Amino acid sequence: MTTSADLRDRAGEVLAALAGPGARLRDDQWTAIRALVEQRRRALVVQRTGWGKSAVYFVATALLRAAGSGPTVIVSPLLALMRNQIEAAAHAGVRAATINSANPDEWAQVQHQVTAGEIDVLLVSPERLNNPDFRDAVLPALTASAGMLVVDEAHCISDWGHDFRPDYRRLRTLLAQLPDGVPVLATTATANDRVVRDVAEQLAISDGSSAGADALVLRGSLDRDSLHLGVLSLLTAAQRLAWLTAHLDALPGSGIVYVLTVAAADDVAAFLRGAGYEVAAYTGRTEAAEREATEADLLANQVKAVIATSALGMGFDKPDLGFVVHLGAPASPIAYYQQVGRAGRGVSRADVLLLPGPEDRDIWAYFASLAFPAEPVVRRILDVLAAADRPLSTPALEAQVELNRTRLEMVLKVLDVDGAVRRVRGGWTATGTPWHYDEQRYERIAQARRDEQDAMRDYVATGDCRMEFLRRALDDPDAAPCGRCDNCTGRHWSPDVSEPAQQAAVQRLRRPGVEIAPRRQWPTGLAALGVELSGKLPTTELADPGRAVGRLTDVGWGGRLRSLLAADAADGPVPDDLLDACVAVLASWDWPARPVGVVTIVSRSRPQLVASLGERLSALGRLPLLGAVTAGGPAPSAANSAHRAAALVRSLSPPQLPQLEGPVLLVDDRTDTGWTLAVAARSLRLAGAPAVLPLTLAATT
Repeated sequence: MTTSADLRDRAGEVLAALAGPGARLRDDQWTAIRALVEQRRRALVVQRTGWGKSAVYFVATALLRAAGSGPTVIVSPLLALMRNQIEAAAHAGVRAATINSANPDEWAQVQHQVTAGEIDVLLVSPERLNNPDFRDAVLPALTASAGMLVVDEAHCISDWGHDFRPDYRRLRTLLAQLPDGVPVLATTATANDRVVRDVAEQLAISDGSSAGADALVLRGSLDRDSLHLGVLSLLTAAQRLAWLTAHLDALPGSGIVYVLTVAAADDVAAFLRGAGYEVAAYTGRTEAAEREATEADLLANQVKAVIATSALGMGFDKPDLGFVVHLGAPASPIAYYQQVGRAGRGVSRADVLLLPGPEDRDIWAYFASLAFPAEPVVRRILDVLAAADRPLSTPALEAQVELNRTRLEMVLKVLDVDGAVRRVRGGWTATGTPWHYDEQRYERIAQARRDEQDAMRDYVATGDCRMEFLRRALDDPDAAPCGRCDNCTGRHWSPDVSEPAQQAAVQRLRRPGVEIAPRRQWPTGLAALGVELSGKLPTTELADPGRAVGRLTDVGWGGRLRSLLAADAADGPVPDDLLDACVAVLASWDWPARPVGVVTIVSRSRPQLVASLGERLSALGRLPLLGAVTAGGPAPSAANSAHRAAALVRSLSPPQLPQLEGPVLLVDDRTDTGWTLAVAARSLRLAGAPAVLPLTLAATT
């Protein structure tokens, strides 16, 4: 008979194979392993990054498999995390494989290996749980044979958490369907008391068996004694970029520079490369192969830094990562703790520095605007699906509701988890199950987000220990002064930057001009809105690639443009600095032919701004002002492409054009979806313009 002592000895052997001969089980690691292997319980482990949470489930897997249990299923949110875990498992002799969106060609082979007992660990993304083929053909057998279920980054289950993912909510159903005696482990490094309670309650969902009656919660200290936290407040984006350029070499090893937007990642990476640094950008728009190559370069210290959005976060494991710098503050201290936790796992010291900016609040507000929509919008989705005589694809549904694609997909996932809709082959169907819009809960969550933003501002301003502040934000009961941060030691980062470095940053950031890619394909579903257009726009109706002075999210021009175009900003003539920027953009534009005239788009919100911009560009370029594209009827919906394009096709009218021998310069204040420019350009092409060159002050993306 195997005793607990024997089991612990065997667990120690597996850990040594996994982490090296000097590795020793922590007390809480053993407590969790014993609960899973001996008692077949459900456990939630909340421990700091680098503590060894993955060791718990790999060691438990090895022990369970040796006892004849089926494979462990790990639900993991990121491909980077999966790759690291597969490599780590191999060290312990644990055979791991994955099924995710990046390897569909391998799914059949992996499923066969699982059935044949050749795989010890199967990693799946949460999105796979509701893929119709996987859910209906693979998941039932996998659930019936699983030896253990692991939920990695479990804070994603909770919509109270900073990184909620609707797909994680499907685990409620999966947990309820597990056979008796199948242990469940959830792990995270970033969960406050409210998130812990929410996750623990969901883990306790069961069919009434004692194994699922309650979850064991193990929480440890969240201190990271290698991290040296600091904040440096500089007035302008140019100062922050110049400071980073001047000091990046002095930061230890290689690291991550986090920014808040995709545009900032590209801009900062380009500037640092121009200054001679080996850096790479990493965002949600980076191709999968490029992401993997960038991760490999960072792991091998082939780059000084990766300039990243939050896309590089959970699961990236580089023990010797020497620093994390933030150009701009995340909206939550909990999210900030999660990101700085990338550093210092296997070194005695890592520098962590935050350089906040006044534009951070604007970016937080933008992302907050993407929260769960109002009840009438959600009811409309349910009504459209209920009235359909077949499944509706997301594009087909988008044409009939007032949401863009990203938000629509998020709402469908929530409704699916709540049982009101179901994803099937060909799209989505309504189930007929009554659904309740929990307005009070959504408002409480929105208020929690606002409180987190206030807390982040407090973190920047505090004169007390910064690590203690973050630990208290995560409800760490042992939070205490760290003795290492800038406030504890009195050693603050110097703000000094040479004047030439600042001027170089100013010149780079004030360099205007970003390309506006033309819309080339009509959105799906226009026919349902009474507009008989579909497929590709004919080349005879297309706009040429256009230009904007800058993006609203730019590090350089973004702040100036946001203040000019804010909802509460007064309308008026175009400011001289932005007119000069437009002239600079036109001077550097490598157009195939110089424009022969200027046309404006009549603006509903800023008619003086757009009209004056067209008039002054016309005068400076000695080009005739040919009139304006006008709009009739109500303002077009901004909710999604189909509604917006249909309304614009019906409402926009071009001016009467003379015989033209060259392109028209089409002027507007901003472009968001690109459809106003596309439809206005189409109307001008149909009215006789040989080509159309769009120019705006701002672009949203």
